[in-house]
Amino acid sequence: MKQCIVLLLILFTACRGGEKDHAVVRVESKPTVSADGVNISFSDSINLSFIKTTHLSASSLTSELHFPARVAATSVASQEGAERNIILFEDPDLTDNYMALIQHLITINQIKNVNIKQKTTELDRMKDLAANGAATGKDVLEAETALAVENAHLGNERASLIEQEATLKQAGFNPDELINAPAGKCWILCEIPETMLSGITEGDECQILLTALTEDKFKGKIEAIGEVVNRNTRMVKVRIAVRNPNSRLKAGMFANVSFDKAVKNAVTIPNRQSLQCREKLIAS
Repeated sequence: MKQCIVLLLILFTACRGGEKDHAVVRVESKPTVSADGVNISFSDSINLSFIKTTHLSASSLTSELHFPARVAATSVASQEGAERNIILFEDPDLTDNYMALIQHLITINQIKNVNIKQKTTELDRMKDLAANGAATGKDVLEAETALAVENAHLGNERASLIEQEATLKQAGFNPDELINAPAGKCWILCEIPETMLSGITEGDECQILLTALTEDKFKGKIEAIGEVVNRNTRMVKVRIAVRNPNSRLKAGMFANVSFDKAVKNAVTIPNRQSLQCREKLIAS
């Protein structure tokens, strides 16, 4: 009996020694990250073999921004031979503002080039007559008053003109461009978040798709970016000029505008084939 127990102890000890001889010591090798995550270094080639990399250039990456829009105004030729083309707005109130602006311009031109010149000439004549005893001081005073009245009218007209200009600008339009716009031009307005303003600039081209003309695509160019941020929506108006020689685009039509925006300081994967991640299982 004692011999059996000794034999079992010897066998158990031998088995424990064999396990120690075949034990595998694993050493974990963690990658080293530096340069704020730009560089990742591996101390062994085994882990590195499981990773495939590709070079991405930020300048070659773009994203497409889409925004709802509408045809806000169109310019058409006057059938009556008027000096200026007719601007058709989707908003009737803007039509009234624009017509008032034109009327103020006409009145200002009349006051500056006709009325004030006449009153100035009349004042100079009265002063000359008074100097030669042919007119009284009252006559000179009346001529000065008449000239002052015309200057006051001019100031009032200019103030009203500024008011109409401000209304049109707040709606996204430039009064001077409206007045000098050729026939066959239209303007599309859209709103973009203020956080995306850095992605677009004046003169950038864009693609336009209209809800009523789904089979056709139009090209436009950013004519101006609004100077006011809506305090409630934090959006900014963007005005886009489009050629409309056949008058296919009508004021009030809905549209969708897309801009190509360059991606800066960002890493993106354009498709799955450009960068693959491989995983391998290691049998223990």
